[in-house]
Amino acid sequence: MEIAALIGLAASTGLRLWVIRTLGASWNVTAHVSPDSRIETDGPYRYVRHPNYVAVALEFACLPTAVGAVPEAVALSIANAAVLVPRIRAEERLLDAIPGYREAFRGVPRFVPRPGRRSGQIPASSNQSLAERSRNV
Repeated sequence: MEIAALIGLAASTGLRLWVIRTLGASWNVTAHVSPDSRIETDGPYRYVRHPNYVAVALEFACLPTAVGAVPEAVALSIANAAVLVPRIRAEERLLDAIPGYREAFRGVPRFVPRPGRRSGQIPASSNQSLAERSRNV
């Protein structure tokens, strides 16, 4: 079980690095959306809406398990879920205010990728620059 947990930790680290690389300077640890935010549909966001939270959940489950602390992994995962559920709901309310967010992620699962469910192209809005429009294509 410890080997599987170490593989899970490596996967969570890889996923987080992919998220950070995809978001670049827009990546942060707070649940806020700046007025000049752009919707990201590349990288892991093609498959799930919240890949960074997937990485966090995987870490919280795998780290204690890697050292044989399975009951602690379960308790930590439950506590993590209790914190993340309201945070994710609040973050999605903020993201819903960005034009095109709902359309881009319609049918895209929050956490577990499903075949055939990918984020869509973001329709260019009238307030986007040509450079921003070209990134959305």
